[in-house]
Amino acid sequence: MQTKLVYNIFMKQTPLTILSRGVEQILPNKDTLLALMNTRKIKLYLGIDPTGSLLTLGHAVVLRKLQQFAELGHDVILLVGSGTVKIGDPTGKDTTRPELSDREIRDNFKNWQAQASKVLNFDQIKVKYNGDWLDQLRLPDFIKLMAKTTVQQLIERDMFQNRLKNNLPIFTHELMYPLLQGYDSVAMDVDLEIGGSDQLFNMLMGKHLLKVYKNKPKWVLTTPIINGLDGRKMSKSYNNYVALTEQPNQMYGKLMSLSDDQIIPYLTLLTDTLVTDLEEIKQSMVHGQNPMQYKKLLAFEITKWLHSDKLATQAQEEFELVVQQKQLPNEIQDVFADLAENPELLSLVWWCLPSESISQHKRLISQGAVELMESKYKPTNYQEKIKLVDGMIVRIGKRQYFRIKKK
Repeated sequence: MQTKLVYNIFMKQTPLTILSRGVEQILPNKDTLLALMNTRKIKLYLGIDPTGSLLTLGHAVVLRKLQQFAELGHDVILLVGSGTVKIGDPTGKDTTRPELSDREIRDNFKNWQAQASKVLNFDQIKVKYNGDWLDQLRLPDFIKLMAKTTVQQLIERDMFQNRLKNNLPIFTHELMYPLLQGYDSVAMDVDLEIGGSDQLFNMLMGKHLLKVYKNKPKWVLTTPIINGLDGRKMSKSYNNYVALTEQPNQMYGKLMSLSDDQIIPYLTLLTDTLVTDLEEIKQSMVHGQNPMQYKKLLAFEITKWLHSDKLATQAQEEFELVVQQKQLPNEIQDVFADLAENPELLSLVWWCLPSESISQHKRLISQGAVELMESKYKPTNYQEKIKLVDGMIVRIGKRQYFRIKKK
């Protein structure tokens, strides 16, 4: 079977497809939202807190969804939580976040936007900052807002329940976070909010407040949370993520390490592969077809989307040469060093990967991921002294090669 993956974030969508594909749930229901979208353009938004995080394919799921609404011509808003970030959403955390300054918020969003531009067309999307209205709220406004819900409703949130069970503190300002985020829906007078399934509690608070303040309905659309490449929760410590700004060769290679059971979820949420093709691919693998061809198609299409057709082709050729044929890559990065020095292995790895953390370097070494190619030696003691030779090749992981050169 020859399956062609069609992947284009900007391909024409229909109201029905964007409410069906890549969606976990729509509240109160999909049919009423579809009817509204078939009647008029709607106003919707995605809220983000500018914390300076690295954006991955996990983030791309909800960003894709936002862009799809923009392609249909709806009034799409990306809301920067310049006000709420000063509190910090405790989702997934056992402790409160540190407060950020206005300058840190601006710098973080600039970095966030540069990454998100891989997915979002900011010419089609309005950017707003909730600090513009939250910072203007007076004490009477806060009192009025707090009167719209109860403490019992607020502490229903899973994270707060976990804190209570573990006898951990819940700070009063953290209880305000869902209220303030919910107030964004009131301030912007929206029809729909979209977000990851982990944001459902906050988004439903906005639904409640919009009804109380303006007697207006609001819909909530959540997107699924995808797992990392190995099927576990996506995490830096597992190194099982693909960053949106990953270099082409690295991106393609990482996607080729995708766990077989993640192929269909990734194709479903990160490509526009036809549903009929998805089912054909799924059934093919169930009946014993080697999944390699589907991983190659997936890796190529995502690399092409986030880079270019040319770079995706080069990345595929590099993978086939280095990983499948076990040859050295065509281009190897030079690392200049004092050959008279016999550094510890940890120092050598740091010279090769200066942007990675020391803990990540140690993890790679302990896992035998560092190889001195000429001797095929994989030292696992990060304190081991390494004799340097001009031109020696060091491989780190499966795809990263470095040539040691004399300074």
